[in-house]
Parts: sequence; structure tokens; C-alpha cells
Amino acid sequence: MRRRAFVAGIAGSAFAWPLAARAQQPVKPVVAFLSGVQVPVHLVEAFRRGLSEIGYIEGQNVAFEYRTASGEYDRFRTIADDLVRQQVAVIFATGGTAAALAAKSATSMTPVVFYMGGDPVKQGLVASLNRPGGNLTGLGWLGFALGAKRLELLRELVPNVTAISLLVNPKNPDSEFEMQDVQEAARMLGRQLHVLPASVEADLLSVFGKLVQQRDGALIVASDPFFSGRRGLVVALAARHGVPTIYERRDFPDAGGLISYGHERADAYRQLGIYTGRILKGARPADLPVLQPTKFELVINLNAAKALALEIPPMLLARADEVVE
Repeated sequence: MRRRAFVAGIAGSAFAWPLAARAQQPVKPVVAFLSGVQVPVHLVEAFRRGLSEIGYIEGQNVAFEYRTASGEYDRFRTIADDLVRQQVAVIFATGGTAAALAAKSATSMTPVVFYMGGDPVKQGLVASLNRPGGNLTGLGWLGFALGAKRLELLRELVPNVTAISLLVNPKNPDSEFEMQDVQEAARMLGRQLHVLPASVEADLLSVFGKLVQQRDGALIVASDPFFSGRRGLVVALAARHGVPTIYERRDFPDAGGLISYGHERADAYRQLGIYTGRILKGARPADLPVLQPTKFELVINLNAAKALALEIPPMLLARADEVVE
């Protein structure tokens, strides 16, 4: 009996030892992506590169959790609340201003790194760009302020067009800022501007019909995850109705759209990966200044121009960072 008890004890110890060893392994911190749409692979890779520069490698000493609202702004808060309950180490709010606001409302403790097109100070996310305070920092690229630049590019591309439409999502917290910026630019350039709201796919079909009825000769698509997540549909509608259209990111010309102007997003994601790594090492978001992009890109799709019977001005073509043929 004593021998059997001894053998059983040894077997029990042999079984328990690996379990104890596994239990003692450090738990990887989790970085949660709170996105408006599925983040393109090359941008996730850029974020990983930034993290790796600080010493964090996915699968080795950090894990990722991906959550998307599929362009539905009402879902951000629910997702943010769930991530806080899971006690993730950092929330990377890459769904624009709406995602950042949802994360801020959900927690005052979990660090949040945001990627947004609006003004984080005006939106109440941070106290100032240099000293954010609180638990949020990130990159605010003031995308709405680029609307005027896109209008100027459209004027250069189609100089005889006097009436232009601006497609906006009224659910976007930054839509009002972008409308004001483009309206002021249109007034200064002597162009008539019509604002077309769309927040669901059915709206997109109707607004393009309205655009044609108004005889607007060109279109600006505002910065918004809803439009980005449906870029194939937006590009197809613009082509079907023969409307020269400018977009805020290169994904659209890559999908067949005419022209885009915006900041270089891969570099921004790399910088935000670095910030996230610094926070994992103990830096406080309150002490990390809000970043602003330094690289911008102009992309032109020559096939789209040919389909619209447009001849790209040589000076504009020469300024393009990339030409899709």
C-alpha cells in the first residue's frame, strides 16, 4: 500500500509540475484594435514594425485583439466597453474620431492610442497636443482641413466645373468641420458646393442620382470609415455616373477611383506602433504628445481618367507621388 501510494504521488507530481510551469509563464499584454472597418494587412504590418522597434513581437511577448464596427458608429461604445472588461493593455482606436470618443467614454484608466482625422483638442479627447493629459494620445491628422486642398486639385483637374458635391457622413463627429472647411474654400474659389449626406448604403445610391440631377460636375468624398469600407461601391457609382471624384486615401485609386490626396498612412501606423510599445514599457499617454503626419501623397489613376475622357494636366501629373496605370 505504501509503495502504491508512493508511485501515485510521484505520478501526481509529474502531472502537476508541467501545469505549474505553464501557470508561471508571463501573460502576454493584449493590444486591441478598435477599428471602423477591417484594417488593411499592410497597415497592420506597419503597426507591427513600430512595435518591434520597441521590442514587442506579436505572438512572442504581445498579442492582438481585432474588433471592427463595420462602419456602424453606434457599435463603437459597446465594443470599447467589452475591451475594457477584458482588461486589455492598450486600446488602439483606429476607427476615427468616433472610435476615440467611445474609448474615452468607456475608460479613464486603460491607455488609448487613437488614429483620427479630426482635432483631438476640439473633440475633448486631450487637453492639448503637447501635453494630452489623461489616458489618451495618438495621431490627429486634421483630415477635414485637407478638404480645401482636394477642392483645389479638382479645380485643376476639371477647371470648367462650377458646381461640386461633397459627400459626407452626418454621423461622423468631424463632418461639420469638414463641411465648413470645404464650403469656405469653395466660396474663395468661386465654386458652388452641394453637401450630400450618406450614412447607409441605400443613401449612396440616392445621392449619386441627386448629384446627376443637380448637374454637379465633380465630387469630393469626405474622410470617413463608412466610405472607406465601401470604396468598391463608391468608386463603381462614380464611374457609372461619369463623375470625376477625389478621395482622401490611396485605397480608392487602387480600387479604380480617379484621384486621392491624403497623408501616408503606413508611416502613421508605424509611429503609432512605436507609441503603443512605449506605453507597454511604462510610458504614460499623458506625457506623449499627439503626433501629426509629415508625409502626404497624391495618387492618380490614369485608367479612370481615360474612362472619363479626362486629360490629366502635365503639371498635376508631375506632382503625383504615384500613378496607377
